[in-house]
Amino acid sequence: MSILLVAGLGNPGREYANTRHNLGFIILDALARRHALPWKMQAARHAEITRWDNPPGGAPLLLAKPQTYMNESGVALQSLARYYKIPVAQIAVIYDDINIDLGLVKVSRNGSAGGHNGIASILQHLGDGFIRYRIGIGPKRPPKMDLKDFVLGNLDTNQQTIVANTLPHYLNGLDILLEHGTDRAMNTLNRREKNT
Repeated sequence: MSILLVAGLGNPGREYANTRHNLGFIILDALARRHALPWKMQAARHAEITRWDNPPGGAPLLLAKPQTYMNESGVALQSLARYYKIPVAQIAVIYDDINIDLGLVKVSRNGSAGGHNGIASILQHLGDGFIRYRIGIGPKRPPKMDLKDFVLGNLDTNQQTIVANTLPHYLNGLDILLEHGTDRAMNTLNRREKNT
């Protein structure tokens, strides 16, 4: 079953652009740049969207960045899914995951929100069954730091370098997911050693 919508999660606004919580936006922006895809704001859908006509899987798909702020990501995805008649099983969501080390990516189906407010909102408004493309931002340092402060904190210089060096891996992983499906992506990406 082809993926028809890939959503990257983050918060709109320049002040959030380089935060850990915006890795979904960062990766989707890099994908759009790679293929010269222009973003357009679709206010009725609460998202910036672009159409990718020739992805690896062959079927045209939408890329979307919800502009609702992270905690209401599900509002935008529900609106997009209804308007474009996209089943939840054909939606992939790119987001940051504190439980995965920085530089790693894991693909999964189903599960809990894991403390991620954007995923909690999607589960509330759209239900489960979407594909999760989880980008590591862990471990949390210092360990006693408040989770909200950590995820909304900026990547430091070393972390920015890791993300920049790992972007090709993130994008190639998306190509695998789109062309070969979730099982192949899980088998390929979930076993990969950290790339730092």
